[in-house]
Amino acid sequence: MKPTVKAVHVIILVAFFLLPCLLHAQGPGFGDDVTDEVPIDGGLSLLVAAGVGYGVKQLKARKRK
Repeated sequence: MKPTVKAVHVIILVAFFLLPCLLHAQGPGFGDDVTDEVPIDGGLSLLVAAGVGYGVKQLKARKRK
């Protein structure tokens, strides 16, 4: 049995009303054992690797032409 559009809208509406009850905000600030340093190595190294790979792909494409 295919749900009607009205039933889907009701399900989505109920989900939006119940979702805030399940979410809790984090308290202000950090704990005492947390440093304020930002770890940029993980994401930055992935971006550099992706850029190098894209550059190699472009160079190979230019050589083919």
